[in-house]
Amino acid sequence: QVHLVESGGGLVQPGGSLTLSCAFSGGTFRDYHIHWFRQGPGKEREFVGRVDVWGDYTSYADSVKGRFTISRDNAKNAVYLQMNSLKDEDTAQYYCAAAVRLVTQAVAIPYWGKGTLVTVSS
Repeated sequence: QVHLVESGGGLVQPGGSLTLSCAFSGGTFRDYHIHWFRQGPGKEREFVGRVDVWGDYTSYADSVKGRFTISRDNAKNAVYLQMNSLKDEDTAQYYCAAAVRLVTQAVAIPYWGKGTLVTVSS
């Protein structure tokens, strides 16, 4: 079955950068759109962005537009979330998730990683 594993989380200062990775296995990677969600302390899980099966089209939440970039490498079965100009409000557990459709509702996505924690603090 499909498995997703996030990595790259850690502590970063406001204004800094961090890149998260999502490794995919157990299925045909090219069949799945990859979504990123996050859940901050005491907050609801929210959509961050997504990339289509080819890596040609991306979409982002307004809160991260211009700062975050999603890419994928189908040869490596991997997706990346590059985060720049990080803010305190970006502190959250970040999850990658796979679905055959591009969606923003978490309940519609069948496959999830365990998440990786990003803490933005001085």
